[in-house]
Amino acid sequence: MQILSNVLAFVLALGVIVFVHEAGHYVLAKAFGVRVLTFSLGFGRRLYAFRRGDTEYQVCWIPLGGYVSFAGQDPSEPSSDPRDYLSQARWRRVLILIAGPAMNVVLAVVLVTIVFASGYSLGDPSDLPPVLGAVAEGSPAQRAGLRPADRVLTVDGSTMDDWQDLAFAILTSPDRELHLEYERDGVRATTVLNPERSSRDQVGEAGIHPLVMIGEVVEGGAAEAAGFEVGDAVLSMDGEPIRTFSDLRDVVLGRLGGSLETDVLRGSTRLTLYVTPKMVNELPMIGVGPTVRRFTLSEAFLESVELNAELSVQVVVLIRKLIERRISLRASLGGPIEIAAVSGAAARQGFRDFFLIMAFISINVFILNLLPIPILDGGQILILLVESTLRRDLSLRLKERITQVGLVMIVVLMAVALYFDLSKNLPSVLSRGSQSGPEEIQPEN
Repeated sequence: MQILSNVLAFVLALGVIVFVHEAGHYVLAKAFGVRVLTFSLGFGRRLYAFRRGDTEYQVCWIPLGGYVSFAGQDPSEPSSDPRDYLSQARWRRVLILIAGPAMNVVLAVVLVTIVFASGYSLGDPSDLPPVLGAVAEGSPAQRAGLRPADRVLTVDGSTMDDWQDLAFAILTSPDRELHLEYERDGVRATTVLNPERSSRDQVGEAGIHPLVMIGEVVEGGAAEAAGFEVGDAVLSMDGEPIRTFSDLRDVVLGRLGGSLETDVLRGSTRLTLYVTPKMVNELPMIGVGPTVRRFTLSEAFLESVELNAELSVQVVVLIRKLIERRISLRASLGGPIEIAAVSGAAARQGFRDFFLIMAFISINVFILNLLPIPILDGGQILILLVESTLRRDLSLRLKERITQVGLVMIVVLMAVALYFDLSKNLPSVLSRGSQSGPEEIQPEN
């Protein structure tokens, strides 16, 4: 059942993303009067097709992309028809090529706007300060002398504005020394952190977790009586480190009777509070909940634009670090199996998580399609810009060679991604056997 839901989520997510991308090419080409011959979702043998006007619309068996073909697109078959693609001015062809990736940005912004406008408890890392909540025993962070409630100020001289900055710096620096400046009890200090390389994804891990912030204190509940306030961060409870609200729930449910000693961070001050759970619907509860952010439609749109801009910058930085060999290809490349697993897991959590994953994939498609790789939109745009600079077309033979190189690059890249997918996921699939899927997240205390 889990594999089936992964496949369905993958097909739906990629189908929408590809449709919107190709629709961008299609709509602008039509606006310029170009004859569109084929609008295809997927590759390979046709599953379904129909014709309307000059265009044949089809869905194919392999859902790993799509394409739009135009009349007069083949340079080996010159034509004087003004409706042909090659008869268009170069600037028009550039805009037609850009329209596809641009629509991926529009899709991502729309999806995240819907999520924010629906009152979603996002737990956005950019909303959390770069303050350590829990530090795992024996982790690189503990060996570096870091403790809960430490605020990381800089990493290698770069200011850490929020948790997202800190997490990304660690994620993209496996087996590499990071020089940290942090603050503890108002005193600044420095240390060297060496994130470990994870065995599965080859990314950096330091064994740290963000603060678990209280966004709601139930009136008349046990937490209110104990002195909890909105904005408090729970570091530990009954001696157990709190990494997520699920940890908080588990501690409360597992300690029937008696008060729970809780280490709380309020602003920059650490407090010890004692809370005795109350029975609510035959379950022990303390009466706290996470922060749920609610936006108006206009606010949601602006927040969406900001989040997608941050994601775009992070993808570009990731590509730069990949080129600099500071992060492995295995860590940064996900193929269809990995995308299906992530999409399926998000879909099982609800439409909001699924929309966020779709937005993230769409932003990746936007950036990757603009890379100067022959056969992709970015490679074709580069050729047109070179021709505009030279004020003449490149030779047909040279274009054919460039296209062949691009095709080989894409095939090799897909093969490598599939290999990484199998190495990451096949062992876990085989060892899972008849075990059930991941446990659903239950309401918090």
